[in-house]
Amino acid sequence: MKRAWWLTAFGVAALAVGGAAVGLGWLPAPSFAARAPATVSAAKSSEGKTPTVCLKDKATGPHPGMVWVPGGTFQMGDTVYGEEGPIVTASVHGFWMDRHEVTNAEFAAFVKATGYVTQAEKPVDTKLHPGLPPDMQQPGAMVFVMPEKIDNLQNIAQWWQYRPGADWRHPGGPGTSIVGHEHYPVVAITHEDALAYARWKGRSLPTEREWEWAARAGQTKAGQDHDQPKNANTWQGIFPVVNSEDDGYLGLAPAGCYAPNAYGLYDMFGNVWEWTADVFTARHTAAEPSQMGEMRAPETGKSYVIKGGSFLCARNYCMRYRSGAREPQEADLAASHLGFRTVLRAPGPADAKR
Repeated sequence: MKRAWWLTAFGVAALAVGGAAVGLGWLPAPSFAARAPATVSAAKSSEGKTPTVCLKDKATGPHPGMVWVPGGTFQMGDTVYGEEGPIVTASVHGFWMDRHEVTNAEFAAFVKATGYVTQAEKPVDTKLHPGLPPDMQQPGAMVFVMPEKIDNLQNIAQWWQYRPGADWRHPGGPGTSIVGHEHYPVVAITHEDALAYARWKGRSLPTEREWEWAARAGQTKAGQDHDQPKNANTWQGIFPVVNSEDDGYLGLAPAGCYAPNAYGLYDMFGNVWEWTADVFTARHTAAEPSQMGEMRAPETGKSYVIKGGSFLCARNYCMRYRSGAREPQEADLAASHLGFRTVLRAPGPADAKR
């Protein structure tokens, strides 16, 4: 896929956009949570205000900040969109998983310790991506900007922009900042960036089936989570022009603002899309090995599976706030709607059922 038609690199074909960070949501604080309605929602504090910190990591257990996901067998996939099927039987071993997405503060600690520079902070390799206009050759990332009106839902260039200078520190481009939003999910992260962080932590990215099983939280049957989730940061209203903000946030929410699932995992649906280790291909078959698609390193030009949807997923557009939903994402293209969490394949707690 040539980046010259970069919108398809998000896997956002017509009427199937995944979701991204709203441009208004990246204005300097306190605009992140501005205009939240007075009605009570899971995201609001007891004073009726949207908090900037919802959850603090628990320094307990053998792997602080992670929860144990027991192994199991389940029906993997869905049938809402063509790339999600067919539904197959899949099995996973138990593993540890970050209980929420990696935050700006956590990623900043990694950068401080290693001096790492993300791909969005580097010029685009024009040999790998020939024919790009000058602005898209500069360091930057894709940013969602809420339009005042639209002509149709096929032309997603009405709300997507490539912004030079957009990166994890400046998710909306120059003039925006993560200061005051240290507990928000880090975004504008490519697959290579996510892998680098995971390796620094001695961890991995989840495979698609690990991620899906963790999101199911013990539900073995496919297609049981088609309703728009109430305890998640998604789009309420008509995407992309009307958002009632009933969940308390116009843009991104801090990590852990909504109730966790049965495994203790936060924000598996909505908020930000999450990278997995798997290269995007047609739906896997039951005959494939359990470690399907796990890659040692990203390769430019490949797309990887992303899961979970984002806060821009709405009932009229996307509907990918489901465990079986999946989309391809170009490995080296950063976006303001895309984050990640890590897994650790290590022995479980002593009392865990095998």
